[in-house]
Amino acid sequence: MTTIDWMQGAPLVSRVNSGPVSAEAEVHAVYAAEYAQLAGWAARLVGDPDLAHDLATEAFVRLLRHWPKVTGPRAWLYTCVGNQVKDHWRKRERESRAYRRFASSTPPEAQVAEHATTLSVQDAVQSLPDRLRLPVLLHYFADLSVAQVATSLGLSDGAVKRYLFDARALLAPRLEDVR
Repeated sequence: MTTIDWMQGAPLVSRVNSGPVSAEAEVHAVYAAEYAQLAGWAARLVGDPDLAHDLATEAFVRLLRHWPKVTGPRAWLYTCVGNQVKDHWRKRERESRAYRRFASSTPPEAQVAEHATTLSVQDAVQSLPDRLRLPVLLHYFADLSVAQVATSLGLSDGAVKRYLFDARALLAPRLEDVR
């Protein structure tokens, strides 16, 4: 049996006997292998390393809660963080609209022109419909295969390929001038 001792925020694993490995120990092994890359991926998406670490940590807490049902922990973790990032972007967009509504003295035409010059890949991906955004994030930014994306989202491979195709079609004109 494995025990996990939490001291100063870092898990310390010690073997008590040679019995079955606990869920906590298995998740700890996944944590050791995946946390840094997952947090880095989240940081690139949200632009805030502290928030990214919070999102990655939350994903592991959820993984521990759902461990017996998870078959592919890496894909599951990236999907979980992707969903959290999507929620973060939605919240940020609502806040941004509220600020613009109350604090904007710039004419709407000038705002549109300014936004067009500062368009980024993140903004373009964020503007995709929800059904397309997460497959794009998982496939292109988390380097998951089409099959892994399909499994984690409960879709067929063909549906994921179609979503990626549709997303590329929507992104191409928006990113044409972005370098």
